[in-house]
Amino acid sequence: MALHYDGEVKITKVAGMSPMMNNGYLITCPETNECILIDTPGEPEKLLGAITDENIKAILITHNHGDHLAGFGEITGKVDAPVGISPSDAHALPRPPEIDLTDGKIIKFGNQELQVLNTPGHTDGASCFLVGKHLFSGDTLFPGGPGKSRSHEAFTQLLNSITSKLLPLSDDTNVYPGHGDDTTIGEARRRYTDFNSRSHPADLSGDVDWLKS
Repeated sequence: MALHYDGEVKITKVAGMSPMMNNGYLITCPETNECILIDTPGEPEKLLGAITDENIKAILITHNHGDHLAGFGEITGKVDAPVGISPSDAHALPRPPEIDLTDGKIIKFGNQELQVLNTPGHTDGASCFLVGKHLFSGDTLFPGGPGKSRSHEAFTQLLNSITSKLLPLSDDTNVYPGHGDDTTIGEARRRYTDFNSRSHPADLSGDVDWLKS
């Protein structure tokens, strides 16, 4: 468990959940202790064990792949908070969500605000969440490149989401993905610029590394 705290928001990252090595997050307003929980991976006891006296206001799902929902039943059974997901991904939830995470939606917790950025490509309803200079990118953006895409059309859509919604953020925006290590928008932009300077196969998709593909 890693703690990130910039004086305005407290972020608890619970890494290495389930065989897929998912990350789960708690984002807390330090003045009020109101909190947002992000994603519900397998081994939910690890994320539930990180909760102390936080007042969880919402459970937000970045996208509807099974590894991000494996602990949904246990977490929602123990945490009494409304669930949010993009309408395009909501069909995969075990129950209807209480919050539709449409693009630009603002969710307040304490003195903080979370902005929803719909970033389709990895899934039709994939979303990222921005709190100040902290971006929770799900499987849309990783340190090495974009998330896995199921087709060239989905890859093109994913690139458009990244370049139009994420790369315009400031270089010092911290990026917390759904798996693995953190990065920054500045580093992502540097690697994407390298990728974009080269030609690529017309059918490129799947796992793409900015520097190697």
